[in-house]
Amino acid sequence: MKPIISITNKFPDAGLEVLRPHCELRLNESGLPPNQEKLKLMAELSNAMITYLSDKIDANVIDVGKNLKIISNYAAGFNNVDYNYAAKKEIWVTNTPGVLHETTADLTWAMMLAAARRIVPADRFTREEKFRGWEADLFLGHDIYGKTLGVIGCGEIGRAVARRALGFGMRVLYYQRSQLEKYKEDSLNLEYAPFKELIEKSDFITLHLPLNDDSRYLFGPDEFRLMKSTAVFINAARGKVVDDKALLEAVRKNEIAAAALDVYENEPEIVEGLLGEENILVLPHIGSASYETRDRMAVLVANNVLDALDGKRPRSAVNNF
Repeated sequence: MKPIISITNKFPDAGLEVLRPHCELRLNESGLPPNQEKLKLMAELSNAMITYLSDKIDANVIDVGKNLKIISNYAAGFNNVDYNYAAKKEIWVTNTPGVLHETTADLTWAMMLAAARRIVPADRFTREEKFRGWEADLFLGHDIYGKTLGVIGCGEIGRAVARRALGFGMRVLYYQRSQLEKYKEDSLNLEYAPFKELIEKSDFITLHLPLNDDSRYLFGPDEFRLMKSTAVFINAARGKVVDDKALLEAVRKNEIAAAALDVYENEPEIVEGLLGEENILVLPHIGSASYETRDRMAVLVANNVLDALDGKRPRSAVNNF
């Protein structure tokens, strides 16, 4: 009898093709995330679950998974899964590191450029047939070339963002808990800076750090007041690193010039007023959304599942037991 794998949402064919010869697949192709009762039923009936960031996999779900071997998260993040509790039940939890950093860095730069040069409102203005010819002050924005970029969290994605900054002649400051080895700093022309100094000196600040006790609400009213009034703020990391209400107020009060967000504090809910602010670019969590990357993620998810079902440690496990 083949092991049963429940997939909580739509999943690329590239991953399904890896799994089909070995498993019985139970798919949710509605495009709607399952509620907690459905998640519990999936856990109860499955040997493996493939989950999304929108799925809250807590102790209540894990407890009913008597035959569960693995919860394979289709994302780089894994804060939606109680991975420590899963370890107590000898259930592996995995994510998808190492396959989406370049794609997310591409999007970060798209957000940076779009916010700095006001691309979206300019596009909307043109589509509404308001363009009457060149004007000296029409949609003035901010230069990127030669400016100072502050990268908070210099892991795979942060370093990929910094690498692209070399072509823009930027000074790149970075902050994280542990300073990088000197050869990594030198290869990307990186300068380590204390948190407060980075905030005060950067023209662009981009976040690429995980959500944990240290990073939760790292940016609030005090941090935005320290930033340059011409600064552009980008968050393509985790929503709860930022107080979105404070960010909205900072833009409205011209404490900072603009912002671009791909994630939100209480996703998918968005703070009231955020969508109406012209100087805040809002995207629907598409950091890794390229055909190639989503397929690579799916294949990694599938291989993690097969590892666990074969009695092996999955290749990208985030817990231990």
